[in-house]
Amino acid sequence: MYSNLSDNEKALEVIKRNGPSSISELSEHMGVTTEGVRFHLLKLEKEGLVKSRSVAAGRGRPKQIWSLTQEGHDRFPNTHAELTANIIHMMRDTLGEEAVDKVIDQHQQTMKDRYYDKIDQDSSLEERVAQLVQLRSREGYMADYKKENDHFVFIENHCPICSAAKVCQGFCKAEILTFKAVLGEDVQIERQDHILEGAKRCSYRISSN
Repeated sequence: MYSNLSDNEKALEVIKRNGPSSISELSEHMGVTTEGVRFHLLKLEKEGLVKSRSVAAGRGRPKQIWSLTQEGHDRFPNTHAELTANIIHMMRDTLGEEAVDKVIDQHQQTMKDRYYDKIDQDSSLEERVAQLVQLRSREGYMADYKKENDHFVFIENHCPICSAAKVCQGFCKAEILTFKAVLGEDVQIERQDHILEGAKRCSYRISSN
């Protein structure tokens, strides 16, 4: 949970994690009545943070599906977004692409060292994935994972460095290389969803060779 969100804004995080949702779905995840959810949503709608659309639901009444507006997405951490993006542009213009690549390499090494110290390399793959989820969630990625047959799906519902990644996708490549380094060289990691390509989240398929 994000401590900077008020009680009236809890619905924002549920929608951010799960995507567009109905009032009944939000009620189940939030543990409050549908009337309580409706009250919060109408308040958030007036603030321009959420919007709704009607979806046909068989022969019954259309179902209202609620999603975040861009302003709603912006309520979640986006670490020094504009400043970081501007610095990357200036570095590329004044020092060249090679300097940007060196910064990305150093960023990757710093991440790898930080995660490697906190992930038990002797634990099972699932335990290592769970530990990575905790680390990434603390950094604002709203991470989670689920097990599917013979593999795991590692999910990041938010990207706090999205603006930087848009101007330099080397950050995204560095993340995958870091995950592989800390989860084990015998682990295969394949990106399935990518926020920069229009998906609502980033997700990765993780399996043992």
